[in-house]
Amino acid sequence: MRVRSAILSLVLFSLATVASAAPKPTAPAPMNPTSSNLTASRADSGQAEYIIGPEDVIEIEVVGQPDKVRARVYIDGGIQMNLIGKVEAGGKTSRQLGSVIAEKLKAGGYFANPIVNIEVISYASRYVTVLGAVGQPGLIPINRPYRMSEIMARVGGVQERAADYLIVRPEKGPEARYQIDLLATGDASQDPYVAPGDKIFIPVAEVFYISGQITQPGTYPMKSGFTLRQAIARGGGLTESGTDGGILVTRAGKKMKLDGSAKVEPGDVIVVRERLF
Repeated sequence: MRVRSAILSLVLFSLATVASAAPKPTAPAPMNPTSSNLTASRADSGQAEYIIGPEDVIEIEVVGQPDKVRARVYIDGGIQMNLIGKVEAGGKTSRQLGSVIAEKLKAGGYFANPIVNIEVISYASRYVTVLGAVGQPGLIPINRPYRMSEIMARVGGVQERAADYLIVRPEKGPEARYQIDLLATGDASQDPYVAPGDKIFIPVAEVFYISGQITQPGTYPMKSGFTLRQAIARGGGLTESGTDGGILVTRAGKKMKLDGSAKVEPGDVIVVRERLF
């Protein structure tokens, strides 16, 4: 057993030495989602185990041995171990990688039936990018399945000037839009799982302008499906002499009269008229 312990220590020490000397890239390469179908990949990702990738830091333990070693995964997804050679870590779960290393140690005659545990200490290869009108935009590592609402909470929520929707651009496949208020109040399809490499963008809301016989004239952010009547309510409601009939709207340089049920469009200049009597 002393001989085996000494050999194992040599293997693990060599792994730590080689990994620490490996060049570090300027930015980790995100791993591709498993499917180009956005809806399917998000449904599946809720059940997935973490997949090890480039620049992740892992800890390797052989059960029954006193030493544990931490190693950083190379940019090509591999780790180099003395005596058993290169091991592909990228694209595997912790359990899969542990099984591979155990088989190599067994095949090399170092252990009869080793049990190898792998723990991810630092997550660098799998992340989403959140940009736009949020509290703290940036790269968000994902070490487990995260729903969109959880990611939004991690970046401090949306700013007051934000639009009421967000845009998700996956590495592959079409982009998708989600209503922000439905992340918390809608069903699971309205609060999907994010996928590694997703870019999540929250735009600044487009605006409309309202003046005339209204309590609080000014500039207001657009909301999806907003009607003129809702725009008036957003501006504090009508004055005593105002009317929501025949509202004057300037849109794309053209003036028109609309009733309160008409939809507001970005850039509309709305003038609430005075009642005739």
